[in-house]
Amino acid sequence: MEKERPIGVTILAVLAGIAAVVAAFHALQFLGIIPFNFGPFSFRNFSLFAALMYGLLVWVYVWLVQMLWKVDPSAWLFLVVITIFNLILDFLSMIGAGTGVAYGWSIFINGIILIYCMLPGVRRAFGTA
Repeated sequence: MEKERPIGVTILAVLAGIAAVVAAFHALQFLGIIPFNFGPFSFRNFSLFAALMYGLLVWVYVWLVQMLWKVDPSAWLFLVVITIFNLILDFLSMIGAGTGVAYGWSIFINGIILIYCMLPGVRRAFGTA
């Protein structure tokens, strides 16, 4: 049986979808298709490992959006774990690139998701409060 989906869970699913789009953008950057832009400078970088990691994150976030839409209780915990993993990956990529300009949106979106997951109303909707 499908639970009733509160507005907070719908917002969380939309944020996870946005995180999937941001992760796909980073995967394309590491494949060298989209250049990195730092102010007036633009360059392309190829890293197969980073592209695979971000590609995996895209797949996971799309799967999470489906699970959140169904209000699956395990989706909440998995979203928290994946969001923390994505934040770690962004910080490591930022250290390797030398600047945080390219990862600002990803860090912002994942930070909002993590904070939003911890709100009592969202936790109550998934039965974790």
